[in-house]
Amino acid sequence: MNHKLTASFLVAGLLLLPVAGYTADAEKSTPTEYVKDSVITTKIKAELAAEKMSSLVKINVDTDKAGAVTLSGTAASQAAVDKAVSIAKGVKGVTHVKNDIKVVADK
Repeated sequence: MNHKLTASFLVAGLLLLPVAGYTADAEKSTPTEYVKDSVITTKIKAELAAEKMSSLVKINVDTDKAGAVTLSGTAASQAAVDKAVSIAKGVKGVTHVKNDIKVVADK
């Protein structure tokens, strides 16, 4: 009987461990910050898509809570890279744009 009780508490503790981990992560950013970050990212992605340049589709956008945007991925030309950076800088709420886009010629 004692072993069953101990095992039950052990299983219950293991099941609650992810909840405790999630709670610790939730303290790092607030829902408001997350929404702000995702709104900026979504606006940039929408404007990149509106340009209808196939190489802009291969660009990843990441925004941190301070409004700093990181662009990564590949583009077919330097002009496409410059256009992507210009679009990102023009979005309201963006404080800084880091360009990690590589120019790769399509074969």
